[in-house]
Amino acid sequence: MCLLFKRETWGQVTGEFELEHFEPQSLAPHRALDYLNLVYACRRCNLVKLNQQAENPLTTLSSGVAKVDLDGRIASDSVETRRLIHQLDLNSPKLQSWRVMWMRIVDLARERDSMLYRELNGFPHDLPDLSLLKPPSNTNHDGIEICWHAKRVRGQLPDEY
Repeated sequence: MCLLFKRETWGQVTGEFELEHFEPQSLAPHRALDYLNLVYACRRCNLVKLNQQAENPLTTLSSGVAKVDLDGRIASDSVETRRLIHQLDLNSPKLQSWRVMWMRIVDLARERDSMLYRELNGFPHDLPDLSLLKPPSNTNHDGIEICWHAKRVRGQLPDEY
């Protein structure tokens, strides 16, 4: 049996995220502040990827083509998704074990503590406000209006993702 893949929102220790450039700044310095080149990533994934070119993890892993098995392993029939899983070493034994533990915690929260369940499945409280950056070379100024922080300010952010 498989569970639908969901972005791992917990971070391995602190639940904190970094802004990751899926097209590395070293390869595309002109896209360093381009909203469409930024994605929230846990520190581990950001460090593992380093300066490698990668598929956009948001579209790749949240498109419904990746599944998490009950043993914590991420699987997909998509070549691009399998490449990203391999590139970020998402099926390391440590991550699989950690993922199983968190799936159990989420299941327990769903059964016994609806407030905790919403917190575990919701957006981080400290979403960065990209409008403060004022990047001169941003190729998509409208992107800031569709970022998660802006949606939260407008009251349009869903409870879960």
